[in-house]
Amino acid sequence: MALPAKLDRLLSRAEELRHELGTADGSRFGVLSKELAELEPVIEKMAELRAAERARDDAEAMMADPEMRELAEAEYFEQRDRVPALEHAIRLMLLPRDAADERSAILEVRPAAGGDEAGLFAAELFRAYQRYAENQGWRFEALEWDESEAGGIKGASASIAGRGVFAKLKFESGVHRVQRVPATETQGRIHTSTVTVAVLAEAEEVDVQINESDLRIDTYRASGAGGQHVNKTDSAVRITHLPTGTVVAMQEERSQHKNRAKAMTVLRARIYEAQRQALSGARAADRKGQVGTGDRSERIRTYNFPQGRVTDHRIGLTLHKVERVMMGEFDDIISALMAEDQAARLAAEEG
Repeated sequence: MALPAKLDRLLSRAEELRHELGTADGSRFGVLSKELAELEPVIEKMAELRAAERARDDAEAMMADPEMRELAEAEYFEQRDRVPALEHAIRLMLLPRDAADERSAILEVRPAAGGDEAGLFAAELFRAYQRYAENQGWRFEALEWDESEAGGIKGASASIAGRGVFAKLKFESGVHRVQRVPATETQGRIHTSTVTVAVLAEAEEVDVQINESDLRIDTYRASGAGGQHVNKTDSAVRITHLPTGTVVAMQEERSQHKNRAKAMTVLRARIYEAQRQALSGARAADRKGQVGTGDRSERIRTYNFPQGRVTDHRIGLTLHKVERVMMGEFDDIISALMAEDQAARLAAEEG
């Protein structure tokens, strides 16, 4: 459908909603209000577009007057350039949205290939995401921190709460590769290690129905690298969702009840993501040609410390600021990934 026709349809729908709100009550009022609130930013941008179109046309007409021509030309060219920019902004706003984009997220970081060095980098990457979350004003709560004897991690996870967390972090899922000289390397050789990252949209109980009869819950004594985190009671919890075979273990808290609650949060998010992928195969296929599928087996980024650069292989972006990225400065990378994703989806819509 052409853009003018889409805009006319949106305006008509907004008028219908305003009319219906006058008589709606209860839950119906809330549903209508939410839909209207989602339309209003687009309608405001439409008003800007139509004002720019009128100003452009008026200036073009004034150019016929020799006395006004110079002033009118400046206005005409300014508005002429604004119109396509506003049209592009509106097309982006009209793109189908991922229903999970506004949700909070579960972050999981685990070492893959590379032994102790992979575990050390996994810990550093996890902390980098924590700094990024704090810079965004999000709430970062560690759910799991399984420390290795070498000072790295065997795995870590966190709940990151805030508006639009998943929209920004979902592109981080995949294999992250690091190239550097490990602290334990005596001959100065560069090692290559890998870490897997998964970002899952956080799910509510209403999103995923889990029956207690479908769960096998095992409790055991928490273990770790030593120190105050090792518990002497059976506080650790392992939950297996029998229909899907999904297993989540949690031992970070001293309370078995708290560990179970955290494990259920992660379990729900994993099942929700599996359901999302199953129900949106076409969308997942489309994303293969864009910025990645979110598959943890896909190599997405390399952190090369000797050369001080970070390269995102999906969009061919290279930044020479690896140390700053590891301090949580992911904005340039994430913004570029989001822009590339929008451009690809817009091309698909218009194609």
